Parts: sequence; structure tokens; C-alpha cells
Amino acid sequence: MSAEPGRAPGRHILILGGTTEARRLAEALAGTAARVTTSLAGRVAAPVLPPGETRIGGFGGPAGLARWITAHGVTDLVDATHPFAERMSFNAAGAAALTGVPLLALRRPGWTPGPGDAWTFADSLAGAAAVLPGLGGRAFLTTGRMGLHSFAHLTGTWFLVRSVDPPAPPVPPRLEVLLDRGPFTLEDERELLARHRIDVLVTKDSGGSATAPKLTAAREAGIPVLVVRRPAVPEGVAEADSVAAALHRLRYDHAR
Repeated sequence: MSAEPGRAPGRHILILGGTTEARRLAEALAGTAARVTTSLAGRVAAPVLPPGETRIGGFGGPAGLARWITAHGVTDLVDATHPFAERMSFNAAGAAALTGVPLLALRRPGWTPGPGDAWTFADSLAGAAAVLPGLGGRAFLTTGRMGLHSFAHLTGTWFLVRSVDPPAPPVPPRLEVLLDRGPFTLEDERELLARHRIDVLVTKDSGGSATAPKLTAAREAGIPVLVVRRPAVPEGVAEADSVAAALHRLRYDHAR
């Protein structure tokens, strides 16, 4: 007799995580019959762990991920990594091709400028660093601590960086670091921009609502925003733009 859709015995869902959506997907699947494992890159010293099983660290490219999938009986692979985790997304696509395990990419929609926004776009961190001096001299740099080396040569710009863990060199010479963990409210972002006299915001097009208040605060203050566009994604991969859509694709609508 066939199993009830969405409750097939032996399902093992591997979530490549590190995002709010990945954690919420694991939470939604926690009450189902599926075995759920979330893999985290290990770049944050004390990450907020989702329910279910977790693993920390890389796999060793698409072949290593394929071996792990086979060894652990993974039946479904979900790429819920950060929109800028380009290498991991291509590794996931390669592993899915090697193993035949279906791959679903959970990608939140990107941001779009609205009335009152003054956005400049760049295709990379290096491209952003090239145009930044022409936009302002006191930058709130929210592109992640791993990419600070791209701005290390800008000696004339003062930078504010906020991260969970301290950044490693090379970093810009005029740098102030705030160690903090979000989410941050609109009032938080208004106060931060005013207190540090920020005149330009630099961000990646991460999308989602968790880090969007800084964009609203910048618009209100008339501060220009320098946005790094998302990198290319693997072609031909099924996509979901929300946790609800991912649950539907995985046939777990009842788990919302």
C-alpha cells in the first residue's frame, strides 16, 4: 500500500542552511515523519541551531556532497543557503546531478527600489568598492565580514561594520566594528545611522524582511544605498520563494 503523500517512510531531507528561511523550514518539518538534517557552513562561532539534526562544515565540493547524500540516504536536497553563497548553490546542483536526488532551491525574492530610494548597483564587492568613494565618506558596510578585504584599500573612507563575530584582516584602516546579532528594528537602524553620521549604506541584495529596515531608514534619511547584485544561479533548478512554497514542493503543505 502506498504511503500518504508527504509522509513517505524513509524520507531524509538535507537542508543546506544558514538563513532564516532554512531554520523556519526545519521548524515546519520538525513535526513530520521525515528525518531532517540542516548543514551549516560554520562561519559563525555560535549559530542559532534549528530543530532536527545538524552538521557543521563543508562537504568537499559536489563530489563530497554527493558521497554524503548517498551515505546518509538523503531523498530530498534543499538549497536554502544565502543568496550570495554562489559556490554552494553550484555544488548542490552538481551533487543532485551525480546522485539523482531532487534539488529544490529556496530563494527569497530580491529587493527593488521604491519611491524616494537613491540606489546605485554594482555587480561585485570589488565593483562596489570602486564607486563607493563617490557616494559618501562614512559608510555603513553590511556586506558581511568575509568580504571586507574588498574595501581594505579605501583609506579615505570611514566604515562601520556590524557582525556576530569579529572580522579577520585585511580590513579597511578606518573601521569601527559593532558585535551584535539581529534582527534589528527600524528604530534601531534610524538611531545607528544618526549616531554614526552615516552618509552611504552598502549592502548586498540579500532580500527578505529581516535586514530590510536599514533600507527604510536610509530612505527616510536621504542616504544613498550601494547595492551589490546577486550572483548567477544554476540553471534548471526548481525554485521556491518562501517556506510555504517549499513545503508545497516537498508535499508537506500540512506542516505549515
